[in-house]
Amino acid sequence: MNKLLYIIVAIFSIFFLYACSSQKSVDLTPKRDTPSWYTHPPKTTSQTLYAVGEGENREDAIANALSMMMSTLSVSIASQFDSKVIIKEGLENSNQSTVTNRVQSDVEKIRISNYELLEVKELGFRKYIVLIKSDKRKLFDSLKNEIDQKFLFIDKEKENIGSYSAIRQLSILKEAKYSVEDVANYLIVMNVLRSDFVAKEYSSRVKEVGDEYTKLLSSITFSISSNKVAKNLKAPISSALSTKKFKIKDSSGKKHFDIHITSKINRASSYGFTLARSAITITVKDYKGSTVGGNKLNITGQSTQGYEIAKESISIKLNKMIKEEGISRVIGLELD
Repeated sequence: MNKLLYIIVAIFSIFFLYACSSQKSVDLTPKRDTPSWYTHPPKTTSQTLYAVGEGENREDAIANALSMMMSTLSVSIASQFDSKVIIKEGLENSNQSTVTNRVQSDVEKIRISNYELLEVKELGFRKYIVLIKSDKRKLFDSLKNEIDQKFLFIDKEKENIGSYSAIRQLSILKEAKYSVEDVANYLIVMNVLRSDFVAKEYSSRVKEVGDEYTKLLSSITFSISSNKVAKNLKAPISSALSTKKFKIKDSSGKKHFDIHITSKINRASSYGFTLARSAITITVKDYKGSTVGGNKLNITGQSTQGYEIAKESISIKLNKMIKEEGISRVIGLELD
């Protein structure tokens, strides 16, 4: 009898343990009431921006609140943007809508670094809520400071630009051009934050940077020469340089570079294929004749239709290599 009782108790114990283990974990964190500052946050005024956010931790909640703040501001910007006739491409509604949406999206990417955390509360397991605010005047000043720092850095980089090669100068100007691409969106935000703000000086500086880059790019020239065997390799390199808006022509001067290609080809056969094994040497020299770049490549062409077709396939493979790796890497000269 005792043995039967033990068996029954054991069976019930097993069922009990199985039932417990099959239940999902339960969040035992006590639920807390959502505060009114979150459900009915303060409304943005002419002086102050407000936003709330939620996240798994305090940092995520703040980041989401900042995104919400910028999103709210961008809606206001889009509204003002729509009210102005500033579309040069035309006045079609579709164009207006497309440009407005693009501006609104780009504006939301701007980082707000000047804000104050007013409230923070943990509502439950991995759930935090926050309320932040940003003074419009201080936000304006912080954005202006960011732009000023961009141009100060550009000016410093350009102090000795004349002592560099034309390609190095182009790289510096390209970086400068890239760094001020978002300035136009900053200016839109700043104009909304302070209606008396005059953005013309900054807009002119952005244009100046772009014009300097374009002018230098258009003045850099390349000539391409080769030995007889490498003659068909000139076209892929010339096309790649032209795509980057470099001019291909015989010239001279400090902004001219010469690319010389030599190739040696060995003929072979394998499994019904005719092979053309090429050893290619690319040398890039500046106007003084100094070597500033170059590369050595080994490319094997193949064909079932003969040696001449196999040699032509070397050019095809070089073109593919340029597309995959970039012209800078292929010729050994930093152009990006």
